[in-house]
Amino acid sequence: YDVNLSSVAVPPDANWSTRACDSGWEYDLVEGYQSIVSEFDWVCDDNWKPALGQSLFFVGCLFGTLGLGIMADHIGRLPVLMLANMLSLFGNLATYFTHDLPQLGASRFLNGLATDTNFVIMYILVMEYLRPSKRTLGLNLCIGVFQTITCIAIPWIAIACGHWRRFLLAMSLPVLVVPFFYLVVPESASWLISKGCAKEAIRCFENVASFNGRKMSPEVLQKFKESIKVVPPGNSPNILGLFRTPHLRRNTSILLFKSMVLTLCFDAISRNVEGLNYNPFFMFSVTSVTKLPSSLVIVGLQDRVGRKAMASGALLLSGVFTVVSGLTLAILETGTDPLLATTLAVVSRFGVNMAYSSGAQYAAELIPTEVRGQGVAAVHVAGYAATFFSSQILYLVRNEFEGAVAIGATYWRAIPDLVLGTLSMLGALLCLTLPETLNKTLPVTLEDGEHFGEKEGFWEFSCCQKKVNS
Repeated sequence: YDVNLSSVAVPPDANWSTRACDSGWEYDLVEGYQSIVSEFDWVCDDNWKPALGQSLFFVGCLFGTLGLGIMADHIGRLPVLMLANMLSLFGNLATYFTHDLPQLGASRFLNGLATDTNFVIMYILVMEYLRPSKRTLGLNLCIGVFQTITCIAIPWIAIACGHWRRFLLAMSLPVLVVPFFYLVVPESASWLISKGCAKEAIRCFENVASFNGRKMSPEVLQKFKESIKVVPPGNSPNILGLFRTPHLRRNTSILLFKSMVLTLCFDAISRNVEGLNYNPFFMFSVTSVTKLPSSLVIVGLQDRVGRKAMASGALLLSGVFTVVSGLTLAILETGTDPLLATTLAVVSRFGVNMAYSSGAQYAAELIPTEVRGQGVAAVHVAGYAATFFSSQILYLVRNEFEGAVAIGATYWRAIPDLVLGTLSMLGALLCLTLPETLNKTLPVTLEDGEHFGEKEGFWEFSCCQKKVNS
């Protein structure tokens, strides 16, 4: 305001005249952490700059995830995993030396090219080596335990570093060990088989067996060679093949829709705690805790009830949690307790995490091996693309806060949650049309994918089949 506040006895009024700040800024740094905003004074008229840098990061994710996913299906999972990690390292190091917006935008775009691919390709590589009975345990162990521990620790590592540059450097240096993985991690044998490289696939299996102190018998090797399909020379399918035939087109469209809904639900959870005076470092750790119990639920149930029932049920629960959260906060709109908002956010995050983890495995299993890299990448890209439309849904309501308490909204604040909850429930219904993958040989070619589970019924669940067969 264009007035010396220390010389007036009344609180500021919205009708007072304002002027640009010309004496600098003093920041109330949370836990003393120096962010890029406080270092470059990107506030007031420059408050759009951090958002632009983050937007360019997501643009990089869109191009990089899909582009590197296509590369993974052509040159292999392992080379692309190495490339993605190196791109991420160079992007972070470039960000470390940033001094203006153009430099930040370019470096964040470079980092975004690889960030999501690091997860996608690692996930696929692990999945393609796990036998069906161990897929759920192996994949959710990685996410539920190691990712949970890391996400809980990251905010406190940032506080210990005290500055965004030191924190970025601390997060980047461990990537230097990734190139050494090339010496011990084998290429995906499933991908090699899809490319007709049977000898190389057998060599990978033998290396894995040797690492585990075992040896493949000649009988097993011979049976394996006889089971390998002959791949026509020059066969190079692409992601468009997922949309050329009706069965695959329907399955792929449902997976894309589900990814978009889950991404929007994550944004809704963030909005429900936006503006509360809680420590953001604490909030990040608290909401990250839900990854472990959600993964444990999946490990305990998914191999019993099946992928279809788990994916549909998780989406249904996610939708219910989102709707209940929105309605509760809307009904208690005046004087909403920030602790209640936080509790609802944690519960909702649990439902979304469970739906996301079960959906990630389901998508990776349904998409044929020869296009799995680009197919799973496209599913992730659809989620990122949905963030461009999130403001149209999530900010139908603008909350006003007094301190840490929500005191009002322009429109009924439950509207976004009702929309997203309804979309989640619709996704749960659509998942019932997908085929079951539990204890089944996964599709390798696009033709396999088209015929995979094509005669399966709408209400046909793996858990029910087991009861009938027993």
